[in-house]
Amino acid sequence: MRYSQLVNPHNTPQVSRARTVFEYLVIIIGIAPMALMVNWVLLPHAFVGGGLTGICSAIYYLTDGLFPSVFPEYGGAIPVWLTTFVFNAILLLIAGFTVGWRFCIRTMVGVAAITFWYRVIPILPEPIIDNAWLGAIIGGFVFGLSLGCVLAVNGSSGGTDIVAMIVNHYRNISLGNIMMLCDILVIASAFFLPLPHSMELEGGDPTYLHIKRVLYGMAMTISYTLAVDWIMSRLHRSVHFLIYSSKYDEIATAINTTVNRGVTVLDGTGWYSKKPVKVISVLVRKPESTLVFSIVHQIDPNALVSIADVSGVFGSGFDKIKAK
Repeated sequence: MRYSQLVNPHNTPQVSRARTVFEYLVIIIGIAPMALMVNWVLLPHAFVGGGLTGICSAIYYLTDGLFPSVFPEYGGAIPVWLTTFVFNAILLLIAGFTVGWRFCIRTMVGVAAITFWYRVIPILPEPIIDNAWLGAIIGGFVFGLSLGCVLAVNGSSGGTDIVAMIVNHYRNISLGNIMMLCDILVIASAFFLPLPHSMELEGGDPTYLHIKRVLYGMAMTISYTLAVDWIMSRLHRSVHFLIYSSKYDEIATAINTTVNRGVTVLDGTGWYSKKPVKVISVLVRKPESTLVFSIVHQIDPNALVSIADVSGVFGSGFDKIKAK
């Protein structure tokens, strides 16, 4: 199935169902790297990241050893998967009444997926990245790439993602920036948590170690914020085609029916020949440009094609127009 059939909202109902299945698979599978980074990097290093993940991590550290008979496999601490599920169950109601119940259903899938992956992926006793700074940067970047893929198909893993999507629904503000603002207070709370054993072994001024722990969380959050914005901008990039060809009618029809994009045919005059010419103007998503080139090459290999990146396209089939 072509990319355009999966991402274009103007397809037939049958194709739309395929697109929906594709998006749910992206949500379920795309969330797995997030859980990997939490259970293999964040928790073993005792980092406190941003948002709901940071809150659940803080609860995990604070309750260490308090419930040995209830959660023996987690050292008596309340597991992250459980607090994630409970908090998100409450936040789902917010998503339903603000962004919409369709988003709420997607959030339910995301919450179920992140809870499942947190539960089945074991928490390593030692992080897979020994260096704390590298762990924060690399772990945050992978976490952000995973989250960006989920957000790109209008999904969510819950937590502050819901807040970000709600604000972005009404205001054209960067998702990454919204989440970073929501994360600052959570990360700062790490200063007041007991130091992990690994940091106590370092010795030195406890205040310095607490500040260092906050900086780890900030580094991880900045890394995943940049990753989210990067992947969102890559997936939503659009291009503008200007196609000059005597077979403009065939090319325009093929683009319209195959890529499912609107086509405008402009009148022009070739100044050298003084003959009238037709110019095809079409806007498509970046991944769809390969299909447009293929159509033009098959119909008229001698056509003149101009392509330009555009910073944003708003309207039917692209991004929604939002009031500032």
